[in-house]
Amino acid sequence: MVLSVNTNTSAAIALQNLQSTNRSLDTVQNRINTGLMVIGAKDNAAVYAIAQNMRGDVGAYDAVRQSLSRGSSVIDVALAAGESISDILVEMKEKVVAASDVSLDTAARNALNEDFTALVKQIQSIVDNAKFDGANLLDGSITPGIAVLADAEATSRLTIGSENLNLSGAIVTLTSTAVITSVTAASAALAAVNVSLENVNSSLARIGSAGKKIEAHSVFVEKLVASLKGGIGNLVDADLAVESAALQALQVKQQLGVQSLAIANQRPQILLSLFRG
Repeated sequence: MVLSVNTNTSAAIALQNLQSTNRSLDTVQNRINTGLMVIGAKDNAAVYAIAQNMRGDVGAYDAVRQSLSRGSSVIDVALAAGESISDILVEMKEKVVAASDVSLDTAARNALNEDFTALVKQIQSIVDNAKFDGANLLDGSITPGIAVLADAEATSRLTIGSENLNLSGAIVTLTSTAVITSVTAASAALAAVNVSLENVNSSLARIGSAGKKIEAHSVFVEKLVASLKGGIGNLVDADLAVESAALQALQVKQQLGVQSLAIANQRPQILLSLFRG
């Protein structure tokens, strides 16, 4: 090898190797700092693109989960209100049957009628207040119901049907003016209470079925999101045990590279001995 003060091939090679080691060390340190093997598109363009698409799906399913949660809350409120109405109808039936007793005096019948009319008003009050986030499944204001998101593309929806539990309707046939001030009136009220109770219980069954469907789909979405996150991790997450071992090896290699460069830089000094007298 030619000895020259102008060209030091050994030093150039040592410098190239040291720079390569430093680049590798920077990469490993970035992986350890972020926990990611693929941080950006330049690390692995194909994997990065796939991971980003999957992250988009995860974000979309977060919106789906929120929509399902809202639907579930609307159903919970409707069920609570409907069950209260069913309980009231059961209580009303007791009073109507009591009012059918021909031996009752006027005072007792009037007392029963006051309780009965108060319960009638309470039914309508419950229906009017069975709202969540402005949605009421029991007052007939939403036809045919509400639709919640079911997929990340917003092309599929789950519909929650509404039920009209207003007084004088097809479900609650009792009128707001119903009374039990006589045996005849009590008999008519009893028929209306029986029909209303049966209809309300059927409505609760339909709402409960919709709630079960929303709950099952929510569980599926949770599992799907967990799988997507696991898939993203498999694609881009760094194995920190491997990176730790690589870091130690590269640190040793860096130190040796520095020493090698220092040795290579000392070689031209041999030329000085050639010119000593």
